[in-house]
Amino acid sequence: MDKLSSPARPLPENAPRQVDSKDLLGAEGRVVIVHEGQQYFLRQTQAGKLILTK
Repeated sequence: MDKLSSPARPLPENAPRQVDSKDLLGAEGRVVIVHEGQQYFLRQTQAGKLILTK
């Protein structure tokens, strides 16, 4: 069976939190992340890759 069509399985308690990139980046395809007072920019390229810059 194709993994993409299989139902979601519950994650173990100690598993890292998962966030879909579309939910994170929104319609604009980018988001600003503030970490320890510094701004970082996470964006999706036209090729579908993710790039994090300061």
